[in-house]
Amino acid sequence: MAPSVQISEGSRSVSTGVTLQVNISYPRPELDSKKLAILVHPWSWLGGNMHDSTLKLLTRLLQDKNYYVIRYNSRGVGKSSGWPSLTGKAEGEDLKALVQDFLAEKPEIDFLTVIGYSHGSLIASLHPVLNPKVKTSHILLSYPISPRGLLTMFHTGMYSSALHNTLCNPDARLLLIYGDKDEFTSKSKYDEWVDTLMRTDGLKAKFDVVPVTDANHFWQSDSARTALQQAVDSWIS
Repeated sequence: MAPSVQISEGSRSVSTGVTLQVNISYPRPELDSKKLAILVHPWSWLGGNMHDSTLKLLTRLLQDKNYYVIRYNSRGVGKSSGWPSLTGKAEGEDLKALVQDFLAEKPEIDFLTVIGYSHGSLIASLHPVLNPKVKTSHILLSYPISPRGLLTMFHTGMYSSALHNTLCNPDARLLLIYGDKDEFTSKSKYDEWVDTLMRTDGLKAKFDVVPVTDANHFWQSDSARTALQQAVDSWIS
């Protein structure tokens, strides 16, 4: 049975000037949790928001592991203020600001997991490693490598550079998870991309890749969702 958690849903103003709609799960105080996970939703232009079913699935898993869990609507989505950007840069700054805001509230936190799904994995990849005080782990789910240029107004260099910096950081932990039946990026494209990342000059991060057989971009089948849970559970345990 999952431990009881306190759920808070409301708004938070962050230093980038926007107010973000957030959903925060707080573990029971007696558990003395020092772990935070923040989840970034798929592309808002196609209806992505913090209530995405795949993010909710991961939220339940993280709650079981006694994490503080934050889901939020990015700028211009739901009750969040502002307008979505075309490049994702502003959303990346919002993510950093929201994390810093929560860490200031809970200074005891010493482990951060940043999880992004689809377009959200692009934004999550922009978050830096907060070494040495806060160990930082990234989980990028269904990273949209093939349509990345179109999704970012061809600011692909910003995202390539962010991944390179993470991979070359000895304090970083990076997990890629994707389905081999992804509708937007073929298995061969993923394989080629992963091979390139594995050959990064100066690679020092803990870097793992989990391709899931017969899973699509939306993680719709029971077997795919089970495999996804198992991959994340193994990584965070």
